[in-house]
Amino acid sequence: MSTVDESAGASAEREPSWRHRDHPTFASLSGFFTGLLFVILVPGVYAALLSVLVDTDTAEELFPLVLVTLGIPIGLVVAPRTRRFGRFMLVGIVTTAVVVLASAGLVLWILYSTDA
Repeated sequence: MSTVDESAGASAEREPSWRHRDHPTFASLSGFFTGLLFVILVPGVYAALLSVLVDTDTAEELFPLVLVTLGIPIGLVVAPRTRRFGRFMLVGIVTTAVVVLASAGLVLWILYSTDA
């Protein structure tokens, strides 16, 4: 009778299958694309809400407060359980910002160089 109780206890304490644990590839990909969406959606939604709720001058003054939301990925990096996801979210944020700024710079350079 004790072997039945021991096997039931062992199966209850057994680690869940790989689908139920944090898979490193899933955490990396979802973190990266969350960072990409974060850069695109958060400032846009924040600006839209500000323009609806307050006048234009106040919205322009309050817009830099969107940088407070960078505390979210930093907090994810600090917490041990979400560290991998947070790191890749920061990579997604930085990569998206670099690509957008480089593309804008290239387009502006082409426009100004062909104008002269």
